[in-house]
Amino acid sequence: MRITPTTELEYRCRSLQDRMAEAGLDAVIIAQNADLFYFAGTIQTGNLYIPAQGQPLYMVRRDAARARMESGLKEVVPFSSPRDIPKILAEYGYPAPVRIGLELDVLPVNFFERYRKIFPDAVFVDATPLIRLVRMKKSKYEIHCMMDAANQVDKVYRRACEVIREGMTDIELAAELEYVARREGHLGLIRMRVFNGEMLFGHTFSGTDSAVPAYTDTPLGGIGPSPSFGQGASYKPIGRNEPIVIDFAGSYDGYLVDQTRIFSLGPLSDRLRRGYDDMLKVQQLMVELAPQRPTWGALYNACLELAVKLGYADSFMGAKASQVSFIGHGVGVEIDEYPFIARGFDEMVMEPGMAFAFEPKVVFPGEGAVGIENTFYLADDGSLKRLTHSPDELVIL
Repeated sequence: MRITPTTELEYRCRSLQDRMAEAGLDAVIIAQNADLFYFAGTIQTGNLYIPAQGQPLYMVRRDAARARMESGLKEVVPFSSPRDIPKILAEYGYPAPVRIGLELDVLPVNFFERYRKIFPDAVFVDATPLIRLVRMKKSKYEIHCMMDAANQVDKVYRRACEVIREGMTDIELAAELEYVARREGHLGLIRMRVFNGEMLFGHTFSGTDSAVPAYTDTPLGGIGPSPSFGQGASYKPIGRNEPIVIDFAGSYDGYLVDQTRIFSLGPLSDRLRRGYDDMLKVQQLMVELAPQRPTWGALYNACLELAVKLGYADSFMGAKASQVSFIGHGVGVEIDEYPFIARGFDEMVMEPGMAFAFEPKVVFPGEGAVGIENTFYLADDGSLKRLTHSPDELVIL
């Protein structure tokens, strides 16, 4: 188990302060777990107050003693209620903030109203874009954490090669793979920033179930075990000559990678096999273009154009009427970080330090889905490196 180094936390907070100065913010208050972990190194319940200048102040309601052990920040203090914040700020010599940034994309309305009562004269703005931009570029420390996650998901892949058998259910296969991941340090959940973005280890499904859309903003959905969690593995038995999709997110010390591999008991149909090979071509195009540092939208458009040219206008990234408008997404502490290789992102460019998953997939309702997913990062020298390292080949068992 890693404890985030103090130098990492200090650099992250300073990077946010630089962006705060550009945006004219006096302070940012962080309360969401993923952001707390990133900036404080722990998720003990509280408020991380980052002033425009000076040391961050981590005010912890539960549990302050544990927060002191896990966080490398200098100032970690207990508090019992957000009403105490102005008093604590005054004790540390911080003036009352006039412009305050909050995580307005995820903060509950009741929390927001509470902050408005605490600082009635302040103006509140959304700090999420600033936070996303800081988190977007990964340090060497973060990349090493993600490398460990990639090793973990490779062990999941290898176990899949050993245990897949005809007649076992998708959920039995998922349980076998999740067991391996947990033994290898997986946290057991995947953090997503999007509202209602619930996910455990990823998606494991086979045959026609792999082509069933769901409420998730993903190209593949799955039936799931119940309408209360209508995604992922169901109780469908695995048959022969059908795609078995293992879309698994590795998770180690709080950092994620994303990988998809396709298995089959016996050969797939010509259409599915050709679809898989063509998705490898789309991946290869991205590998060639990303180091040229195009905009996120331009990279998406080029890969989409190739997929359409190959004949997948109605099946690329989802079945017709259920297609998503992205092919790749940033990964790190959350599974949906910057950058988004997606439609409409025509101003932000690929930059060194970005880590992202790229997942070209095609869906054929009534038959199944195939595709590939790997996690990459742009190195400081501008080259594209691959973190996930399981073989790309279709696995015929």
